[in-house]
Amino acid sequence: MTRFKEKYQKEVIPLMMEKFSYKNKSEVPRLEKIVINCGFGSKVVDKTPEERKQITKNILDNLALIVGQKPVLTKARKSISSFKLKEGMEVGVKATLRGDRMYDFFEKLILLYLPRTRDFRGVPLKNVDQNGNLTIGFKEFTIAPEVTLEKEKGIFGFECTIVTNAKSRQEAIELFKAFGFPFQK
Repeated sequence: MTRFKEKYQKEVIPLMMEKFSYKNKSEVPRLEKIVINCGFGSKVVDKTPEERKQITKNILDNLALIVGQKPVLTKARKSISSFKLKEGMEVGVKATLRGDRMYDFFEKLILLYLPRTRDFRGVPLKNVDQNGNLTIGFKEFTIAPEVTLEKEKGIFGFECTIVTNAKSRQEAIELFKAFGFPFQK
């Protein structure tokens, strides 16, 4: 069992039950999944098929190192001529983490990735939506210590969405705070 999964069982559940006076442990909000998404459509539009393949492989490999599993390629659903985008063209990658991998990534996010972000002063509370999901965007993947910078040809950003089953925004914020998530003051 991962450290953050244990922390949820031993610290977060009792804290949330006391704060929101839940009658049952099952009522306490929990993390459902973490979705990591990286769009690279603008980087590959004007490239030759060989260059496109190389950029895609580079991003796939690096994101696989960061999340700990192989990401899935996402394709364009429809053609948009002004963006030089054709239907079926590979425009991004995504990975959905659940279970132990999710808690491992969540722990790395809080303890490693966010503190390594340049000029980090905390995540704004406005990043938590009404459904209780938190979305954070990173401009550079270089915040991850798993990636070696010497081999890199291009820098890409990625987006991380943490999905909870909280009934309200306030419940989700308290859940994240109980985990020790660094919000802005």
